[in-house]
Parts: sequence; structure tokens; C-alpha cells
Amino acid sequence: MSDLPPLRESLEAHGLLAKKSFGQHFLLDLNITRKIVRLAGPFEGRAVIEVGPGPGGLTRAILESDAGAVVLVEKDPRFLPLLTELDTGDGRLRIMEADALKVVEADLVTDPAHVVSNLPYNVGTPLLIKWLTGPWTPHAMTLMFQKEVAERIVAAPGDDAYGRLAVIAQAVAEARIVMHLPAAAFTPPPRVASAVVHLIPRAGRPERGMLKRLETVTAAAFGQRRKMLRSSLKPLGGGALCEAAGIDPDARAETIDIAGFLRLAEATP
Repeated sequence: MSDLPPLRESLEAHGLLAKKSFGQHFLLDLNITRKIVRLAGPFEGRAVIEVGPGPGGLTRAILESDAGAVVLVEKDPRFLPLLTELDTGDGRLRIMEADALKVVEADLVTDPAHVVSNLPYNVGTPLLIKWLTGPWTPHAMTLMFQKEVAERIVAAPGDDAYGRLAVIAQAVAEARIVMHLPAAAFTPPPRVASAVVHLIPRAGRPERGMLKRLETVTAAAFGQRRKMLRSSLKPLGGGALCEAAGIDPDARAETIDIAGFLRLAEATP
């Protein structure tokens, strides 16, 4: 990696600019990308999947680490030649031109893998939900989001940011913010600050049927979050459902903890 030209030079040489339609904001400071990789690791030889590598700033740091196979999923074909330049020929790097929302991760890696990504802003939340509730479970995830989204992932009951995303994420994984970045750290700078969230799936994560019911319950509860649960959950059983789950029917969604929502999901027909 030390023999490669600086990222800005590589971008200029290839005539590449970020595409707003893809939600692209590049991290070109290798000191920052190396810190993210340190926070994500150690990998101990496990595979790492990176979505939306763009010019490869984070990729360079991952390739310098103790990761095993490094699988890049890039939707924008403009970056494929630049990413190919990172291949040292040791067989670790694999590059896929694909939409990460449609990729079957189990086809990319056979063993538990880390996901480490500066996610494109416009698909960050859908990708997280896919990895949390889908059939493939990562070993761990270290993901860059807009600060507001990161705060929604780690929010606690009673917080303004507490909602569906917090409940689903924390029911499945331990989640914490491990790094904050100002807009100026990116090229081009977004309008908002960003944060890195580290998520480790729980050993006793709910099974998929339970997660589907949890998504249904949280959609109803937070869809009308100012209403009492007896009203917002009326299509699912209202007061009777709350009583079956040991929840006060007069409570509001933002006051119910993760365990309470899991009881509601379990009691949902």
C-alpha cells in the first residue's frame, strides 16, 4: 500500500468525482481510515466485506490489517479500475460490481465475516436492516452513518432519537458509537456530521419469525408514537396485546424498552 499514489492523485488521474445520486462522500485521509479499521478489528484472518469502497481509502487500511479475504461490493463501475490497482496479487482482494441491497452475502464468504464500510448515505439504513434481520449474520459490523442515523441506532428509551431503528438494532446486536467525524473529513463534505457505529450480533438473537413480528409491532407503535399503545397497536390487539405482554396499555412507544417490545412481538398473533 505504501507504494500507491495518494488518493487525491488517483482520483484526479482517473477524472473521478463523487456522484450525489449514489450518496457518495469519500474518506481520503488514511489516518482516519486506519483508525476506523483499528476500531473494527482485530479481524484475526476473518474475511471483511466493504460496501461502496469508492476510491479505496478504507480498502487500503483494511488490506494493511490482519483481515483475510477482502470483498468489495461497488455499484459505481467508474471506480473498478482504481480499486483493481489495490490488488497485490496475493488472492486476498475480490471486487464485485453489484448493488449491495441485492447481494447474497453467503455467496461471497463461507465463514463469519466482518462488514466494514463508509456506507453511501442513501442506502445506509436499508443495508443495516438487511444485515440485522436477513438470513446472513455478520461476525461484526463497523459502519459509517450520518450522525443523526447513528444516534437513532444507539438511542435509549426516552431519548428523542429512540424509535424503530433502535429497537430492531439493539434487539439483535450490541451497538455503540465509537467515532465521530466532522463533515470536513469527507470529499465532498456532506451537509451533516457523521459517526461510526460498531455492532456485535447477540448470541441469543431473536429468530427470523420473531424479528418479522417485531418489525410489525414497532411500525405500528412508532407510526403513531404520540398515542397510547392501546390505540397505536389497536390493529394488532391493542390493550389486550399489551396486557398479554405485561405492558401498560396507556404507555407510549418511546417509553418501552427493548425487552418490552420483544414481549409484545412474542404476544402478537
